[in-house]
Amino acid sequence: MGWAALLLLSLSGQAQTEKPPLHGNHWMAVTGKPLAAEAGAQIFQKGGNAIDAACGMLAAVCTMWDVLSWGGETQAVIYNPKTGKVISIAALGYAPTGATPAFFKGKGYNFPPEYGPLAAVTPGTPGGLCLMLAKYGTMSLKEVLAPAMEMAKGYAIEAQTANSFEGQKRRLKDWPYSKALFLPHLGQKREAPEAGEVFVQKDLLATLTKMVEAEQDALKHKKTREEAIWAAYDRFYKGDIAQEFVRGCQEQGGLITMEDLAAWKPVEEEPMHTNYRGIEVYKLQQWTQGPAMLQTLNILENFDLKGMGFNSSKYIHTIYQAMNLAFADRDFYYGDPNVVTGQPMKGLLSKEYAKERAKLISFDHNDGQAAPGDPYPFEGRTNPFTELLKQRAQTYGTPVRGGNGAPSTGGAMNATTETEPAVNDLAFDHTDAGGAVNEALYHDRLWRGTTSIEAADKDGWVISVTPSGGWTPACIAGHTGVGMSQRMQSFVLDSIIDPFNVVAPRKRPRVTLTPSMALKDGKPYLCFSVQGGDTQDQNLVQFFLDMVEFGMTVQEATEAPNINSDQLWLSLGGERLEDRRPRPGHILLGNVTPPYVRQDLRKMGYFTTYGDRTSGPINAIYLDEKHGTLWGGSSNNGEDYGIGW
Repeated sequence: MGWAALLLLSLSGQAQTEKPPLHGNHWMAVTGKPLAAEAGAQIFQKGGNAIDAACGMLAAVCTMWDVLSWGGETQAVIYNPKTGKVISIAALGYAPTGATPAFFKGKGYNFPPEYGPLAAVTPGTPGGLCLMLAKYGTMSLKEVLAPAMEMAKGYAIEAQTANSFEGQKRRLKDWPYSKALFLPHLGQKREAPEAGEVFVQKDLLATLTKMVEAEQDALKHKKTREEAIWAAYDRFYKGDIAQEFVRGCQEQGGLITMEDLAAWKPVEEEPMHTNYRGIEVYKLQQWTQGPAMLQTLNILENFDLKGMGFNSSKYIHTIYQAMNLAFADRDFYYGDPNVVTGQPMKGLLSKEYAKERAKLISFDHNDGQAAPGDPYPFEGRTNPFTELLKQRAQTYGTPVRGGNGAPSTGGAMNATTETEPAVNDLAFDHTDAGGAVNEALYHDRLWRGTTSIEAADKDGWVISVTPSGGWTPACIAGHTGVGMSQRMQSFVLDSIIDPFNVVAPRKRPRVTLTPSMALKDGKPYLCFSVQGGDTQDQNLVQFFLDMVEFGMTVQEATEAPNINSDQLWLSLGGERLEDRRPRPGHILLGNVTPPYVRQDLRKMGYFTTYGDRTSGPINAIYLDEKHGTLWGGSSNNGEDYGIGW
């Protein structure tokens, strides 16, 4: 979408988009791959509800390696029309036995590794799918898995995924089961499948078949639909599938045990929420970064954003500053509440705290020293980390601002010229000669993948899912066909970075995955999510504001240019401290950004980078209460796709 078209939104009411908006009045299915959207459509056409369809799409995207696999994790928010409430599903695995700071430091790590068996937490997606389907779906596991099982028998692989196998083959060759699956033409010039070639996954098909067999056997023995689904769950986490998973994991140096798999379970949780100008916005708890979006909205509610103008320099600056304050809190206070209690979430999400944080925003320069705040007084407590925060500031303090607001130390980008590189033009596979992370590799880690799934139906069921983990290059666990998660890398090894997110056995890492739901007048208004690592809630808050403040349609908002802030601790990638430290003032802008906006931002001390891609693919469904219909939106960036009826 062109800049001029966006500026005309307030006059014309609609801008030209690269993809058409989707419309339906029966159901809507949107996800990361066309074939996976078709899987959801098939399930809807067979009479399934939105939860059934979402489970079918989840199984399909995992089978298609859409930046995830079956060994990853699944997070969801669901609107239940029978109760009128929003609930959340937590199906993130935990760290296995033996995963301690001492273990990883003993191997020379500053963070747990990015890849391989030591990067794996226990698989969560099979359990999450079973929980959602058993509790809120209507179909059998056999029906829901049918499209994915057909694809596991063999499907025509698309270029994007096939080329990722080829590009990652050096690492894939480190693991025997991965090499056998992903590189069927070993020894030839191209060892991965070609685009359009039928990609077969016999081991994965056998695993899914075993789960369905367990379900069908339970049904023959007069078990209920729900009990039969849990029988399939047990075979994965406690039976012969688990045994082979553990054997394959440990053979390759991993830590996961049978006891780890048997003790883990998916859970239903109360989501967190805030009210933004009369709209209730729901996110997952603080084991995700989701509350950071709620904090950002609370801060931004103190400003006249619409009056600033869409993507004006003042608007961009305000968004950037608010996000930095929220992410500074995320980086220190968020973590698994099941293991380390006491996170000050009530204070962090209070409107009073947000007002105090909003007062820190200066409109003449970037605050390169934005740091975690003190939310404890806003819930009647004293901050127990005062000394640790002082030590943290001394150890990892940000550069002192110069007279123009720019950090006094040099940066990778020139903040005063028009010569900044376009991120999209750079390679993603190396560091600069001096050892510094190059711009493209940094942004690859900042954006690092997942997919998203949105579904809604005429009966009022609405679901937003952000599954991830086990992406290629994946280490496959034995003959299961299941790629192990790489989510261990989102832990830290030292409390000085985040005392709530230090790795420990049976603890969940604080993840970037963040599905979203919004209600207006007590009824579903919007479900939305995006892929893209630490940028997920950055992109989603801007998408939400595009609709709420600037009146864009859901498709316009998915395509609208965003900004990305690098002023945060990276959650993914890089085992050195310098790979992950915040980069004050570094900002990614769209190539369409006008010269006068660029100039204003550089004067305020920003180090600007430009590119065509400023967000991961955003997928969303808008529930049109006025007409009783559904609008689907799917970003023009990526292969994401939707089908409505």
